[in-house]
Amino acid sequence: MTAKKNDIKKEFPEGMVPLGNSVFHFRCAPDVKCYLSCCRKLDLVLYPYDIIRLKTRLSLSSEEFMRRHTRLGNSSHPFFPAVMLRMSENEEQTCPFLDSKGCTVYEDRPTACRTYPLERAVARSPVRGRPEEYYFMTGHPYCLGHQEAKEWVVKSWLKDQKVLHYNAVNDLWAEIDTLFAQNPWQGEGAGGPRQQLAFMVCYNIDGFRRFALENRLFDQFKLESTLRKILDDDDEALLKFGFEWLKYILGGTGNLRRK
Repeated sequence: MTAKKNDIKKEFPEGMVPLGNSVFHFRCAPDVKCYLSCCRKLDLVLYPYDIIRLKTRLSLSSEEFMRRHTRLGNSSHPFFPAVMLRMSENEEQTCPFLDSKGCTVYEDRPTACRTYPLERAVARSPVRGRPEEYYFMTGHPYCLGHQEAKEWVVKSWLKDQKVLHYNAVNDLWAEIDTLFAQNPWQGEGAGGPRQQLAFMVCYNIDGFRRFALENRLFDQFKLESTLRKILDDDDEALLKFGFEWLKYILGGTGNLRRK
């Protein structure tokens, strides 16, 4: 979840304040009575990097992953949709990656699952350097993990859950979504050619790689030789290139330079 730095208070319900360095209690494990109760009936947003990790874990193409496991939802603005995880079509609407023992994709679980029970907000347009970030504690009646004795601060929780790399890539995505919020589609409207291209870059990394190779996209820009060598195989590197390319074609900004 993201919010403009100056809008933090009005983006969150009254009473929710940043944790800062405060200590909080939480533990999630099979011996906690509510275990797995949270993994159902979710409106869970998937970020582009989440999809790369999950489709790789499941040995699926990005197209197949999107067809099987996602649906479109409303984002924080009307100019680009959010991608949501599709729940299983059973009575409890469980997460499709849940079995009786727990999460079957745990090492590659999405950002929201890693961050829980915290929520993160970042400044979308930082003045300089890393975006300033804020963490808030969520509260759900079914979650008993807050009653456990285990103590954390935000820094130790993020390290334990291996969230930091996810956040770093997601911050790059937040820059792109901020660009999308400015309606850069030149009057094409929702689903126009430029938006479809942007959607492919963000959520169909395999399709974007084919597009890039067919159109000799990498040869059009001055790229470091080490980067060029890995773009054919490295999904994360290609996603980051794609973000820069979208800045270039939609906003005339970014770090790419034509040859």
